[in-house]
Amino acid sequence: MKINIADTEAINKSLQRKKDGASFAQEVNLGRLLEEILSRANELVPSESGSILLDDPVVKAEKGKGELCFLACFGEGSESLAGTRLADNIGIVGETYISGRSYLSKDVKKDKKFYAKIDTKTKFVTNSIIAIPIGIGGSIIGVIELINRKGKTNYDQRDLALLEIFAGYTSTLIQNALDARRFEDMSKRDNLTGLYNDRYFYEMLTRGVKKSVEEGDDITLIFFDLDRFKEINDTYGHLAGSQVLVEVARLMTDVFSAIPTTLARYGGDEYVILLPGVSPEEAGKYAERFRKGVAENVFLSRPIRGEKEPLNVGGIITCSVGVASLLANVEKTPSLSAMEGQLLKAADKAMYQAKEEGKNRVVLSRESIRTEN
Repeated sequence: MKINIADTEAINKSLQRKKDGASFAQEVNLGRLLEEILSRANELVPSESGSILLDDPVVKAEKGKGELCFLACFGEGSESLAGTRLADNIGIVGETYISGRSYLSKDVKKDKKFYAKIDTKTKFVTNSIIAIPIGIGGSIIGVIELINRKGKTNYDQRDLALLEIFAGYTSTLIQNALDARRFEDMSKRDNLTGLYNDRYFYEMLTRGVKKSVEEGDDITLIFFDLDRFKEINDTYGHLAGSQVLVEVARLMTDVFSAIPTTLARYGGDEYVILLPGVSPEEAGKYAERFRKGVAENVFLSRPIRGEKEPLNVGGIITCSVGVASLLANVEKTPSLSAMEGQLLKAADKAMYQAKEEGKNRVVLSRESIRTEN
């Protein structure tokens, strides 16, 4: 039995959810786990076809209405389903998801909840369906469905009971995988901003330089810190300063989300951005967009703890940015660690040059670019 799995991006989107108020991004492909779950479900209740669908919590939060994504599926035509989506209130699957109750349909031709367009897409003929909700932490996150019972005339209450027990086991497996990934990810993250920490940055710098040397590609490093940040702490307090650091991290994520990067808080109000396969000129354009965004941003536009009104701080915080790349600024040596150090030093030096030239500007290593405010 071949099980078709959605791509990593689709699975990760469906697993970007919250637990106990703390959000955690998934960076691991859980396709193998979902494949195993669906295979075991089919062993318990042999069927001609079946799927695991999970919701997308980000879409649900942003649009106010949900979608279910086919993350794992088997059976005739199922290869066309993997990774596709449908509204979470459509069909028997939607009814199961919305109600949180198991559903058994022995003859879908007589069932008003049946959604026939999936059969049209897969060229498969559905006669009967059994669907079980998957829950985590008291919330329904998806559905396991099996179609057309093998070895029997139809699904029965024993099949339903078996799958309900299995669904509880499935929920535990998924939750354990998420928890393991969450704790692994937490060790790489800065507790305040949610960006990567310096330890993980150094790990990615080592990998990136090694790969660049082996493949002949460039890798660019952006180093920046905030201008006049001390004034925020002195005037409004350290709680306000911490919130500014969080807001800067969000601006970074917005600007650099279009390209592969490692975004990290280096320490205090210093940040680093690693861009594999990106030239210093291209990185400089992104850096300028970010610099402008920081300079124009109104920070603390929402009340911080202990304050009734927002502080709305604008015109104070700017940033000085240094940009350097491996090919442009680092002499090739047998020592990769020495090359890493040179790259970091070049970007750091360019950042200090930006400070010396008046702050609030981007400097490419060995080339100064002054930007008008």
